[in-house]
This record gives sequence, C-alpha cells and structure tokens, in this order.
Amino acid sequence: MSRYIDQFVRNEEERLRVEKVERLAAKFAERAARHDEEGSFPFDNFADLREVGYLKLTVPAEYGGDGIDLHGLVLLQERLAYGDGSTALAVGWHVGQMFHYRESGKWQQKLFAELCRSVVRDGTMINTFASEASTGSPSRGGRPETIAVRSDGGWRLTGRKTFSTLSPILDRFVVSAFIPEEAAVSEFLVMKSENVTLVETWNSLGMRATGSNDVILDGAFVPSEHRIAGGGIDDGSGWLLHIPACYMGIALAARDYALEFARTYQPNYTDKPIASFPAVQASIGEMELALRSARTILFAAADRWDKEPDNRSALKSELGLAKHVTTNNAIRVVDLAMRIVGGTSLSRSLPLERYYRDVRAGLHNPPMDGTVIQNLASSALSDGVSS
Repeated sequence: MSRYIDQFVRNEEERLRVEKVERLAAKFAERAARHDEEGSFPFDNFADLREVGYLKLTVPAEYGGDGIDLHGLVLLQERLAYGDGSTALAVGWHVGQMFHYRESGKWQQKLFAELCRSVVRDGTMINTFASEASTGSPSRGGRPETIAVRSDGGWRLTGRKTFSTLSPILDRFVVSAFIPEEAAVSEFLVMKSENVTLVETWNSLGMRATGSNDVILDGAFVPSEHRIAGGGIDDGSGWLLHIPACYMGIALAARDYALEFARTYQPNYTDKPIASFPAVQASIGEMELALRSARTILFAAADRWDKEPDNRSALKSELGLAKHVTTNNAIRVVDLAMRIVGGTSLSRSLPLERYYRDVRAGLHNPPMDGTVIQNLASSALSDGVSS
C-alpha cells in the first residue's frame, strides 16, 4: 500500500488502528475473489472484525466502545475497502448507523444503551432496512408500503424490504413502516423471528458479498418500547461518508495494482517497462489528480463535520459534494487503471475486474448524484448573494 495514503493519519492512536485494519484488509483481499464469485456472505471476515473490536469503533466510550470521530471512521473504512469493498461497505452500514445514533440522539436512551452494550459484549450488528421495490431509495422520499398495525403490547409489521445489507448475519434490524392510523412513517427495531424471512435475492453486478437480500415481514411483532422515538437533532448525516470512503479504498487498490504493473511489465518490443511510456505516465498522472483531489475533499468534509457540531445540519451540501466527487473520481481511477493494464484487466483471475464492478455501486448509494447537484443548486440560489 502506497505510503502517501497515510497523509491523513493524525496521531499515533490512529496509526495503530490503521495498521490493525491494514492487516485485516490483506487477509480479506485473499478471500475476496471467492466470495465475489460465489456471491457468498463473508462470515469469516465478520468473525475477524468482531475479534479485533471493529464493530464497536463508533459505540460511545461510556458503553465500552471507542467513540471515534468521523475523520477516524473515514480513515478506517478506506483502508478496509482496499482489501475488500463488499466487506467494507457492509460493515460500514453498521458502524455508520451506530455513529448516527450516537450523534443524533434519535433513539430512546435506554434502548440505545442496550444496543451499545450488546455490540460491545456480543458483537451485535445493526442496519436499517428501508428500501422497497415500489418506493425505490428512501432518500428520494417515497412512502414505505410496509405497514405497522397496533397490536396488544406493540405493533405488527408486514411488508418486504429490498437491498437489506448485512441481512444474513443480523439478529435485529431497524425497519421503516407506515402507520395508517397516524398517517405517518416511523421506525421500529425488529428482532429476528419466525415471522421474518430472508429471501436470497442478491445476485448483483458488483458488491456481490454484501448480503443485500430481501427481507419479508409477515406480522412480525415489535414491542411498544422498540418503536424508535425519532427525536434528537439533525446531524447532517455525516455518517454517510462511510460510503465514499469505501469507494476511495477500492480506487486506491486499483491504482496500486496498475502502478505495480506499469513498473514491472515490459513487452518484448521495448527494453523498458511501460511506466516509461509518456501515455502511461499521463494516465498515472490523471489517476493521481483524481485521487488526491477527492481525498482532500473527503477528509476536509469529515474534519469540518467533526469541528462544527453546531453547524452540522447546514453541511449537507458539502457532505454531498464529497460523496459525489469521491465516488465519481474513484470510478475514473479504476477505469484509468484498467487502461494502463490493458486487456488482461478484464480477466476474472485478476482483481481489477472486480474493482471495476464494485466501484460502480457507489452511484446507487445515497446521496445520489442528481440529489447532490440539486442541493448545490438550491444552496447557490438561496445564499442571498447578488451580482
């Protein structure tokens, strides 16, 4: 791994965490091709993540977690994705959600404390299942077709959720549902039961090992105290930076593969490796431009979010910009890496082909490009500046 990646490591504590995650990433890289080919969920990777304490990184220190900040989360997610994008994106939803709950205070204190202690003690994980086939991405505002009906001592939930990342390994998860009697949408903490069925529908082009299957709820019972209060503060959704961090990690892996190839590959018609070719050097320069500019924007957004707690709700445009630039630049980097390597980059036996497929999934993670651009336009039009 290139050392310039270390430029955003701020202290010795972060360096030790980074080194630990790099060892994990190297191990995951050895398993990635198999899980990708099979479309299998990497239970072995998650056992390793649990063992080293990765699952409690964003749990508050008062409950035994590490309580890391957003910059630290981005740093580690990037490193993990360098080894395996699917594992990084999947676990990113867990550590990201825990970060969000911690900072927004949207859960009832008792319920959140119970979850935190379970994460630290048992390696419990969490994610929110909100997407549905008819409503699309919840970030676009569609009303869920999953219905919550009041029952004795709680609620009964019925519906089907798609893109349910981590579904093979979770024993609990959050579900968004519409409550007809209140004409409102709410979230519920659902425990796995006989009324919850996992349907293995995940067979995608990229990110094949995230376990993003369908989950069917057939009158699943949720006690009253497991309805999420939905209060707290608007934290600007800074936690979603775990997404671009993942795709930047994939791009860095592709870049390093292409650099090593360029340094060592010497066709029989020349006495020098292709790294000496002006066209190849130009492509390498374009990769560096895309990588370094994207990482600067990404970590600057994370740092600003950390340092401006009273301004977080106003940072959504900047956070969206970081996601847009990072994700699209990551796609560009992988494309350039494949151009450098040439036709062999399409081989299923080489990791570049997987990077190429995985990195494109970023376009379909929130916030979407169109939403980011619209928000930037709205921000510009409402800033009160006149010519």
